[in-house]
Amino acid sequence: MQRLQAFKFELMPNGEQEQDMRRFAGARRFVYNRALDIQKANHASGGKYIGYVDMANRLPEWKKEKEWLKEPPSHVLQQSLKDADRAYKNFFEKRAGFPQPKRKGKGDSFRYPDSKQFEIDQDNSRIKLPKLGWIRYRNSRDISGTAKNITVSQSGGKWFASIQTERSVLQPVPTATSAVGIDMGVVRFATMSDGSFIEPLDSFKKHERRLAKYQRRMCRKVKFSKNWHKARRKVQKIHTRIANARKDFLHKETTTISKNHAMVAIEDLQVSNMSKSSKGSAEEPGKTSRPSRG
Repeated sequence: MQRLQAFKFELMPNGEQEQDMRRFAGARRFVYNRALDIQKANHASGGKYIGYVDMANRLPEWKKEKEWLKEPPSHVLQQSLKDADRAYKNFFEKRAGFPQPKRKGKGDSFRYPDSKQFEIDQDNSRIKLPKLGWIRYRNSRDISGTAKNITVSQSGGKWFASIQTERSVLQPVPTATSAVGIDMGVVRFATMSDGSFIEPLDSFKKHERRLAKYQRRMCRKVKFSKNWHKARRKVQKIHTRIANARKDFLHKETTTISKNHAMVAIEDLQVSNMSKSSKGSAEEPGKTSRPSRG
């Protein structure tokens, strides 16, 4: 069977490369949002849906209007139009909600969709990307399979490269034969039907005091000043550490469960619905809202 797998590494760009990556992400965001605006206006006027090819034919005109759109590789902007086209199709086919515009600083990324565009030198821990050159990365593990595309993204003030690969593997044969049910909780993160349970990580509580300290410092700064941005980056760093701890915790626990059991059953919880009746409304508040929410 064919397996698609992504290998994510932290990039270590120099100052010029980091500025270029920010510009590439901004150009990709602009093209995506402009395509959405055109589709919205076209739909409101009763026009026929504009496909990817027709939308891509407008790119040369956009580049004439905005000279900075010529800076990133063309494949990056074309891939952004493909992403917008896919988002609209997913909405019309009821697989996702209505596509929302991209915002600066949130999910900044761009993709090189063709393997001919980049080179990977694992021995020297570096990647060569169009119009960026060789960039070093933290080589934490070997890359298995043939690289198909690379997505460059920013998270927590750092840049990452996600390399999607494809390789042939044998069909996995499950060895576990047991089934288990899982009950999610608050005091205990998860309780198994066999009597075992998983304690909560409490990642936020471990960093709560330090987070509050840096948030107070940020509040004392003039908003959007240089010192405010410095304090904001420190707060962002703590949030990233909390998120990474949670991801690591969930990956390890779910891997253990899936390896030891052939079937897993879990209740379909809607937490908002659990406290809806007791919470009531502003006119008729519930009598047991506080203990129920707790």
